[in-house]
Amino acid sequence: FAQGAAGQLRQEGNRLFQAGDYAAALASYTRALALCAGPPERAVLHRNRAACHLKLEDYASAEADASKAIEADGHDVKALFRRSQALQKLGRPDQAVYDLRRCVSLEPRNKAFQEALHDLGSSMQEKLMSCTDSKVEQMFQILLDPKETDTDKKQKAAQNLIVLAREEAGAEKIFQSDGMRLLLRMLDTGREDAMLAALRTLAGLCSGHRSRVSLEAPRVSAMLGVEHEQVSLAACNLLQVMFDALKEGLQRDFRGKEEAVVLDPSKELKLLIGHLLEMLTREGTSAHGHDNTLNLLIKVVPRKSPREPNNSLTLWVIDQGLKKILEVGGTVCEAPGSLPATENSRMSAAVLLSKLYSDLKCDAERENFHRLCEDYVSLGASSPRPGRSLTLRAIQTVSCLLQGPSEAGNQVLELEGIMESVLALCASVREVDQLVAVEALIHAADKAKRASFITANGVTLLKNIYKCSGRDSIRIRALVGLCKLGSAGGTDFSMKQFAEGSTLKLAKQCRKWLCNEAIDASTRRWAVEGLAYLTFDADVKEEFVEDKAAVQAMFQLAKSEDRSVLFAVASTLVNCTNSYDHEEPDPQMLELAKYAKQHVPEQHPKDEPGCVRRRVRKLLAAGVVSALTCMVKSENPAPTNSCRELISRVFLAVVEEAADRGSVVAQGGGKALIPLSLEGTEVGQAKAAQALAKITITSNPEMAFPGERIYEVVRPLVSLLHLHRTGLENFEGLMALTNLAGISERLRQKILKEKAVPMIEGYMFEEHELLRLAATECMCNMAMSTEVQELFLAEGSDRLKLLVLYSGEDDEKLRRAASGTLAMLTSLLPQICGKITQVTAHWLEILQALLLSPNVELQHRGAVIVLNMMAADREIAAKLMESEMLEILSVLAKEECDKPRVAQAAKECLAQAVACGLIKPNVNGE
Repeated sequence: FAQGAAGQLRQEGNRLFQAGDYAAALASYTRALALCAGPPERAVLHRNRAACHLKLEDYASAEADASKAIEADGHDVKALFRRSQALQKLGRPDQAVYDLRRCVSLEPRNKAFQEALHDLGSSMQEKLMSCTDSKVEQMFQILLDPKETDTDKKQKAAQNLIVLAREEAGAEKIFQSDGMRLLLRMLDTGREDAMLAALRTLAGLCSGHRSRVSLEAPRVSAMLGVEHEQVSLAACNLLQVMFDALKEGLQRDFRGKEEAVVLDPSKELKLLIGHLLEMLTREGTSAHGHDNTLNLLIKVVPRKSPREPNNSLTLWVIDQGLKKILEVGGTVCEAPGSLPATENSRMSAAVLLSKLYSDLKCDAERENFHRLCEDYVSLGASSPRPGRSLTLRAIQTVSCLLQGPSEAGNQVLELEGIMESVLALCASVREVDQLVAVEALIHAADKAKRASFITANGVTLLKNIYKCSGRDSIRIRALVGLCKLGSAGGTDFSMKQFAEGSTLKLAKQCRKWLCNEAIDASTRRWAVEGLAYLTFDADVKEEFVEDKAAVQAMFQLAKSEDRSVLFAVASTLVNCTNSYDHEEPDPQMLELAKYAKQHVPEQHPKDEPGCVRRRVRKLLAAGVVSALTCMVKSENPAPTNSCRELISRVFLAVVEEAADRGSVVAQGGGKALIPLSLEGTEVGQAKAAQALAKITITSNPEMAFPGERIYEVVRPLVSLLHLHRTGLENFEGLMALTNLAGISERLRQKILKEKAVPMIEGYMFEEHELLRLAATECMCNMAMSTEVQELFLAEGSDRLKLLVLYSGEDDEKLRRAASGTLAMLTSLLPQICGKITQVTAHWLEILQALLLSPNVELQHRGAVIVLNMMAADREIAAKLMESEMLEILSVLAKEECDKPRVAQAAKECLAQAVACGLIKPNVNGE
């Protein structure tokens, strides 16, 4: 009774509201609310009360009632819209915008919502700009006034200026208010807060504006070298913005009719890079200033892709600055008079050298690079720094080259006197000499050209250093050298360089040093280097993953500021997860090799799949995903392409088991895989893309890749469809795209934009049944897009014929996918129905087989196709009713209890035949 009375009061309230008596309507809704018990009904009444409050200009009550309605149903667009109106009146436009955006996302085609959002945005912008002029002046006064002591006031002014500069209109206001000159004055104050605010504001002003990049380049570049680390980073970000603006302007200004880019970079670009190169060897540049300068050069100089024809900027940097880069790479921090450097400086220099070398296109360019390196190492420098050992710097430079462009490093090793200098330094009593020499030996140990020398002399030399040195820093490096030489057999169980048990002893010592927090991080890093080589041995892998303290100590190092450890960590994890490439040998070739008494590689029993899976589970429990995501985010220095490839391999290994994928996503693995799949080596991108596919197949993609991130996944997945990918990669790419295509039209449009449809079609013709099935299922979901539907109407195409024929195949899953696509197409495009009868003479036989299938789902899809064809064309309906189809449909129409959906579709087919006058109903009207 109460519920009925509540309904009457609600109806009464609706009539009063329409009559304009809002106070009386509010009273009726309030009485109804007191009688109403159900949450859905209460939500509607709260929403209606909100409408009354808006009319009565009681905006606080309107917000409260609308909020109660939204609590009950977060998708209630009317309540959201009413709350946004109330919030606007209450002076909270930022919250109102949020509600309006939700309305537009729920009903994208609602013009009222779109206009309200546009109007609110415009009014907010106008309001902001109306008071911006005076505020900009006030902000600069506060920041430039040396007498101003209120720290909070200064911070607020700085933050407001930075936020304003991020918006185009705000940036223009600052620019017109003589902002550039005032910001440069702030740089001259020497105060960290003022310099940070100025640099971050300038970054907003210069973003996308080549015309505004008119700053004094030396002045901004000098900010990179200041002692304040945050100021240096802010300057680095500003210079990156300036480079982007110049490059964008260069391409826009110099594109001709054929969109050809002019080969020579602009004078401004070279001028800016020239200042950066000078920063590398300038007196007073801080250690992190060197790192930031090198990392900026890494980002802006080499080509993004080998497909770009122009590498003139790289050639110019090599000619003008290669020796300066080598000087930073050859820095020995412990030597007097050396350049300031961090633990990452040499690795940053090695990465830059490697990228420059990789950007060269011909032998002549590479020969020039080799010549410059050889000249520098042979002569040291044209003006050596006082008190600095020329030999020490030369050997350190060799180590840097071996870590970067190893081909150039190998050639330098061949120079007369280099190896003799290394041996002489090994015999020195000074710790710094021994450190540099042992590191050079370590980096040279795995280089092919010096393998014979190192194999013959290295083990004895390093053993003597290990036994005789009293310093852990020397002993641990010597141990790494021994580890490298001890791992020469790789994963081959039968190839051992050392006596049985020696590698386990070396690994145990490495783990001991790794866990010893009393030793500095830069020295402990070498323990990971040793494990990177020793973990080729399966016994070492097993012991390592069992030592949870050692594993977590390695992960902590990977997350530390010393980023030079990344490659060693990634290598160790690749070995532990067996995620390196290994081909199964041909059995016949194995027999021949044994007969010829040649060496045959053997796999260790502990490298069997079951053992590998157990190791992966232990690494997951120890937090490997968190460590990997941290490694991907590293920017100082950024991981090399080879390091990124190793990380991708490990990710692929840890998502191999479907049960583990949820935890990988929860720890940020999905987010980390996207950049790995878009940049780096081709193999690395493929491995990361395959890992993304595995996650997308078994997880809800909208949860695994929330928000806009889901659209970034499409390109890597489409890359798996290319013909040079493996069959497994093709299959997993298709499966993942099938899931995405079933989510939304926007995702289908993204897949179309990436030109995936022709590749999907190609795999529908594949002989491999799983690839054929996956492609057909993917096309079924893609067919929900109009553009794809139209492809099946194209003349001279076999697309429709293929679907009809697949609907009659023996493979039940393939029939289900093909018939589902046909059911959808015939529903959406009546023209398709006529074409079905033309593509093959067996069309009627195939449809009858669908209806007679023991699979209820196939029967239903067949009935839907028949219904659509009968509704589309009377002649087709007549052909169907003249065949055995009438009898089949009559039988199916009676199976309401067992197959209600099939029976209903069959009845509708018969009703359509009656409507066309092809059959008559029986006495009962059935």
